[in-house]
Amino acid sequence: MSDPAYILVIILSVFLAVSLLLSIILLAILITFARRVNAVASSLQTTAENVESVVTGVSKVTSPMIIAKLIMKQFNQASKGKGK
Repeated sequence: MSDPAYILVIILSVFLAVSLLLSIILLAILITFARRVNAVASSLQTTAENVESVVTGVSKVTSPMIIAKLIMKQFNQASKGKGK
């Protein structure tokens, strides 16, 4: 092989080594990013489940309160009608 061929092989080898190193670094960064996204998604899921349980509890309490309020309103209207 001639000298230019050796130089070309060396340049390509260096370029390949640099590309491989950058690929490994990028892969490590992507794995870290994916773990952080997974942690955030897990936190959001837990928060959504907690909000859902709170809403369920509130709806169990507010439904009877609304019904009781309507019944009291009817009793008050009926008692006002009898008072006249």
